[in-house]
Amino acid sequence: MPSKSSARLAALTVAAACSAASTIVLTSPAHAESVRIHDIQGSTRISPYAGQQVTDVAGIVTGIRTYGSSRGFWIQDPDADADPATSEGVFVFTSSAPKGVAVGDAVTVSGTVTEYVPGGATSGNQSVTEITKPTTTVVSSGNALPAATAITSRSVPAAYAPAGDTTAGGSVNALPLKPSKYALDHYEALEGMSVRVTDTRVVGATDPYTELWVTVKPHENRSRHGGTVYGSYDDQNTGRLQIQSLGSTADFPKANVGDTLTGSTAGPLDYNQFGGYTLVASELGTLKSAGLERETTRKQRSSELAVATYNVENLDPADGTFDAHAAAIVNNLKSPDIVSLEEIQDNNGAKNDGTVAADQTLTKLIDAIVAAGGPKYDWRAIDPADGSDGGEPGGNIRQAFLFNPERVSFADRAGGDATTATGVTKIRGKAHLTLSPGRIAPADEAWKNSRKPLAGEFVFRGRSVFVIANHFNSKGGDQGLTAQYQPPSRSSETQRHQQATLVNAFVKDILDTQKNADVITLGDINDFEFSKTAQLLEGRGELWSAIKSLPRSERYSYVYQGNSQVLDQILISPSIRRDCDFEYDSVHVNAEFHDQISDHDPQILRFRP
Repeated sequence: MPSKSSARLAALTVAAACSAASTIVLTSPAHAESVRIHDIQGSTRISPYAGQQVTDVAGIVTGIRTYGSSRGFWIQDPDADADPATSEGVFVFTSSAPKGVAVGDAVTVSGTVTEYVPGGATSGNQSVTEITKPTTTVVSSGNALPAATAITSRSVPAAYAPAGDTTAGGSVNALPLKPSKYALDHYEALEGMSVRVTDTRVVGATDPYTELWVTVKPHENRSRHGGTVYGSYDDQNTGRLQIQSLGSTADFPKANVGDTLTGSTAGPLDYNQFGGYTLVASELGTLKSAGLERETTRKQRSSELAVATYNVENLDPADGTFDAHAAAIVNNLKSPDIVSLEEIQDNNGAKNDGTVAADQTLTKLIDAIVAAGGPKYDWRAIDPADGSDGGEPGGNIRQAFLFNPERVSFADRAGGDATTATGVTKIRGKAHLTLSPGRIAPADEAWKNSRKPLAGEFVFRGRSVFVIANHFNSKGGDQGLTAQYQPPSRSSETQRHQQATLVNAFVKDILDTQKNADVITLGDINDFEFSKTAQLLEGRGELWSAIKSLPRSERYSYVYQGNSQVLDQILISPSIRRDCDFEYDSVHVNAEFHDQISDHDPQILRFRP
């Protein structure tokens, strides 16, 4: 999966470069007309004045944005109408940092009403109603600001969004807003207005872009640590709201999940491509720490095999996180016998010069583990063909096995390479891999520009254990939860379904050869435990996602836009699930912390073969 930073920078470039191309014009420009802000906003997502000239639109300046690709200021009409569906605020886009206006100024603005789509028209995002190419007149200064509208647990509906108009491709743009019925309509009816939240709990840690997520619904699908668990496509956690700073980010709170922004956080309600509705705060609450600590799992017993999966987020020799990753493996995971690593980059990282070997990356991690007091792991991996497995360009990410040779042995069978498929054979009544390590169907179209599964055969206390390390196709390209299309399209899952079907077929080959074989399929599945991807991977009982053995409040390995969710999974065959004692743990050391070294939490399974 590409790093968040590279995806974010690319998206910012698109937003800055194609703002003119990402507008919606419903009517031809007409004569200038004097209207109120609520007339411009209208009672649907698209202004009835889109594309038209307006004149002398009156309002009080409530916030000024001088940074980023969307510079300008917000104005709000202090004399609201009686319709809760029509916003009283609007953004005035000035392109460069606005001059000659200050918060508290009463102004009139003339310009063109424009519907701007953050991220571009093909992103599927909703649009922001703006006045562009403005001429602004300051009428007076030092005026009292309109009172901020409180967003509360009671004000936000439980239902997330209306179903889109099928005659318009599923778009909700033309549907009348129902702010008392749907959460997205509630937020849309406040677009551009000053809003306020009070004593909100953090459900998404502060990221490098000085953003965090809070919830106004403290009891909504609460996780063990205070996050909001995403457990169904039908339950989107409507209380989530992104928080940014309108001013300097130097003092922006470094928050972890479960912390609280006490007191009032207030400012204009914006919409952006990185999470949708966002409170751009001119007033920030005070951070109160919940004292969240990184979890530690227990050490496996001598009779237990401990198998873990850990996405180390584009690890290459130039990174400064090796010691921290080693400490997590040794101290928090208690040195598992086998570790499936995802996103191991080649020896020079993102430098795109044809290098594909990753021996230096793996050796550096192993040495750091030894220095942290852990075992001297051995490793197995297969180098990908250059540029064929997706991820950060030049990085050549792949899965790799670490294993403790004092506890487990690896059944080496030569011949595995980037393009040669491993298979299953029977020897003396037992299943064996023809190549170990080997890749599963690497030439299949299901793996185009995606990581190929790495299969390995291990032996623990005389019994073979088959481990398949995966990193399925990412969710890149899917429409966001706040998209104008409802329900949003998940186009990326088509490839994951193909991948899951292939891996399940391979597991079925093993089990058809040896019914009681111990098979573990694990890694960054990039999909939820309730998804069709997981269902296809589980098949007809060939596998079972062991994270479902945990209470719902603990089922997550990743936090995205304030939703604690499952992406990393360990799936087990029937012999492990039914005939053996097993224990599963999602070890929360990264996803909920502002100083995370990866965006994924590792997962671990302990069982007695």
